[in-house]
Amino acid sequence: MPVIVFEGPKLAKEQKEELVKLFTDAAQKVTGIRREAFTVLIKENEPDNVGVGGELLSKIISKERQ
Repeated sequence: MPVIVFEGPKLAKEQKEELVKLFTDAAQKVTGIRREAFTVLIKENEPDNVGVGGELLSKIISKERQ
């Protein structure tokens, strides 16, 4: 069973549905594996739980908005 993992920001349910469909469609097209075999995992990460370049992502985002 192939697994596709997406880690990113919190998403609306509609966005998640679209991601699952598009990832599954693309993976099926490229591999030829039937779409029912794919599992898509969405892991939502809050900016306070992600570090980039030694800083919390929430701090980086805050700086960019200023």
